[in-house]
Amino acid sequence: MPDAFSPARPLRLGTRRSPLAMAQARLTARALIEAHGWDEGAIELVLLQSSGDKVQDRALAEIGGKALWTRELDAALGEGRIDAAVHSMKDVETIRPAAILIAAILPRADARDRLIGAASIDTLQHNARIGTASPRRAAQLLSLRPDLRIQLIRGNVGTRLAKIERGEADATMLAAAGLDRLGMVGIGVAMPESVMLPAPAQGAIGIETLAANDAAHAAFDAIDDRACHACVAAERALLYALGADCHSPVAAHAVMKDERIHMTAQILTNDGSEQVRADALFADAGGPAPANLARDLLGGASGKLAALFSGAPDGGRA
Repeated sequence: MPDAFSPARPLRLGTRRSPLAMAQARLTARALIEAHGWDEGAIELVLLQSSGDKVQDRALAEIGGKALWTRELDAALGEGRIDAAVHSMKDVETIRPAAILIAAILPRADARDRLIGAASIDTLQHNARIGTASPRRAAQLLSLRPDLRIQLIRGNVGTRLAKIERGEADATMLAAAGLDRLGMVGIGVAMPESVMLPAPAQGAIGIETLAANDAAHAAFDAIDDRACHACVAAERALLYALGADCHSPVAAHAVMKDERIHMTAQILTNDGSEQVRADALFADAGGPAPANLARDLLGGASGKLAALFSGAPDGGRA
């Protein structure tokens, strides 16, 4: 065990209080225990409530975006109340404070979306109500079925499933990885990526530490999945190059093939009436390839679509 962590001073993992967030923190703790041969007392879970968990009646984009998931954990890191924070990487802002480092990313789980409430998108009734707070999912669904009615539905996985059971919406979309981590393996129908490309970093668990905390870096280096880390970094670099925010419908998924990154990406208008999809094969997530892919996407977009992204070149092409 690193000198900074001892039975009298366990490694403190910060996590949100939701069932999924705690499940992800426990997965991280288990990976550390197995990698280092630590005992159970070597890790302490520190439960924190995020702003995003407190507000459930409005879309995140309207009340502060992804920072609502990270703000309280960032503060706990900076104040020394925790040694590391565990996040769903799709919920972490693209631009992070310089003092915070993504120290490790665990092997990615199933990155796909699952449809809850119907056997397929095609079998949804006409004008079916689809509950989601994701601009990406809403745009993708509307591109496939313009008749669908999108309504806001937020809350943890259990809350959203209960709303479907009560008939507040006819169907919803949830991340397969989250369902699986909660033991809900058989729930829903997985959407092929050719139908619904997932959100950037979907299915990936990331661990952040202070950049100056060398002992924490050493501890988490042992559980870092290098290939997954590179793929997630490429997806996040694409978001940065696009200038995407919480209002921007964008999808991307990268996988490692023969030591090269293959990334597919998609941008859409909010109503799903236009979409551009492209892919690229490259060797270095830190190189120019993600930005080049962003330029390809924006270069094929109309002014209406390109305007959703601050990286749009002169408003895009008409």
